[in-house]
Amino acid sequence: MSGPLRFYGDGLPYLPYREVKGCLIAIEGTDGVGRSTQVDLLKRWLQVNGYGVVETGWTRSKLVQRALDMAKAGNLLNRMTFSLLYAADFADRLENVILPALRSGFVVLSDRYVHTAFARDHVRGADSRWIRDLFGFAPIPDLACYLKIDLDHLIPRVLESGGMNYWESGMDLRMGEDIFDSFKNYQGALLGEYDRLAREFGFEVVDAARPIGEIQRDLQERIAKVLPIRPPAATVHPVPAPTTA
Repeated sequence: MSGPLRFYGDGLPYLPYREVKGCLIAIEGTDGVGRSTQVDLLKRWLQVNGYGVVETGWTRSKLVQRALDMAKAGNLLNRMTFSLLYAADFADRLENVILPALRSGFVVLSDRYVHTAFARDHVRGADSRWIRDLFGFAPIPDLACYLKIDLDHLIPRVLESGGMNYWESGMDLRMGEDIFDSFKNYQGALLGEYDRLAREFGFEVVDAARPIGEIQRDLQERIAKVLPIRPPAATVHPVPAPTTA
C-alpha cells in the first residue's frame, strides 16, 4: 500500500514527508503468546513473494535499549519515567528505521506497537489520555493483528518457554502473593485491556491458542487482503520457536 501517513496524534512535525510507498503491519499480543515466531515466519513468506521486509520490535532502539535494560535490572525508575523511555525508544526507531523503510517501499513488520504501551500503562495505573498524547507521533498501521489468547493456554506456553519473569508477572505492582499469582493477575488484566483495544482500534483478531502453522496461515490470509499477494494455498511449515515471544 502507498499513500499519506495517518497518525494517532500530530505525528513528527519536523519530518518533511507524509507520503510513503510501503506498508506498516503491527503484530500485537501479550508476553509469551508467540509474536516473534509469527513475525519471523511472515518475514520469510513476504520475502519469498518478492517484498523487501524490515522488522522492528519493542525496545530495540540502540539509543535507548541499554538504559532500559539497566533500569529494569535495578528497578530504578518510576512508572512515568519508564513510559518516557519506551516513547523515546519508539521515536528513535520510527525516525531511523520505520519511516525510512516505508518511504522506500518496504513492508515493515512490527513485533508489538504503541498499543502495547496503551495496554501496559493503563494496567499500571497511568493516565490513559496522557499515554495516548505521548505516543501521538505514531503512524496508524495499515494492518494491526492481535494474537488473542486466554490464561489457560498462555500459562503452559510461558512455563515451557523458560518460566515467568519479574516484569512479565507484574511483580513490581505487588499483584499477588507469589510470582505465579502475580502473573495470573497482571496478565489477566493485560488480556482484558488488549481485548478492549482490539474493539476500539479494529484489530484483526487471530486465535493464538492454535498450533503455530494455523496461526501463520490465518495471518497470511489477512495480510493478503492489504497487499497485492496471493493468499497461502498450502500448510505452513513452522520453524522452531525462539526463546522469547
